Amino acid sequence: MPSALNADLHCHSTASDGTLAPAAVAALAARNGVALWSLTDHDELSGQAEAAAAARRLGMRYLPGVEISVTWAGRTVHIVGMNVDPTSAVLNEGLVHARSGRTRRAQEIGERLASLGIAGAFDGALAHVGNPDLISRTHFARWMVERGVVADLQTAFSRYLGDGRAACVPHRWSRLADAVGWILASGGAAIVAHPGRYDFTPLEFDVFFGEFRKAGGTAIEVVTGSHTPDQYDEYADVARHYGFLASRGSDFHGPGETRAEPGTLPALPRDLTPVWAQWL
Repeated sequence: MPSALNADLHCHSTASDGTLAPAAVAALAARNGVALWSLTDHDELSGQAEAAAAARRLGMRYLPGVEISVTWAGRTVHIVGMNVDPTSAVLNEGLVHARSGRTRRAQEIGERLASLGIAGAFDGALAHVGNPDLISRTHFARWMVERGVVADLQTAFSRYLGDGRAACVPHRWSRLADAVGWILASGGAAIVAHPGRYDFTPLEFDVFFGEFRKAGGTAIEVVTGSHTPDQYDEYADVARHYGFLASRGSDFHGPGETRAEPGTLPALPRDLTPVWAQWL
């Protein structure tokens, strides 16, 4: 059954905010029995060639991917582009736009942390960055853990960096319709990443899913390392209700940082149609 395939279609590497190189993430996925894999770095495709070559070498099927940051109703959501063409001019131009402004935002985060008595954060975060164009709150959080400011990444976000916290600097990301359009123009499919992370009311979710579908989006993540086990069932019901295809991915960023390693999550419910079925 396609739904039983050990597919992991959401992973990150040092090309964005992960801690392992693309080939190292591929090796971990292969060790855990992944048969179909995708690297989906934030707003970035530079790790795709290495990821694809490693997957082939390790006997995994590979789908090129990306995770695009979107601002919708004043809040940040993420849209995964799956089986995209990494050479697509439309997608690459869109991602250049999506990455713009990250450095200035990071400088402002550093200034806010300094005002809270935490000096040197911007330079400290940069030391954790593999791609300077993609400095993020996660890099600040890693530096804060390293320096002993907080005990773990979750505390860094809940106390300082999360939405509405003292050091969070809002950023205007891509529009939903634009991000989905770039993905479709590159031949890929658009997937709502970890919908359980978004603090939307049922009415807001209904409007959001409607706009997503109108733009050409077709799938949501159901089983993901960013969902609790109860949310697997909740978003399986959402997929059934809206007629969405279902996706599965660990949202792996690094050892010890995320709930699940690649390939270790439960299978999708058997009655859902996996997003990957169209490519097998």
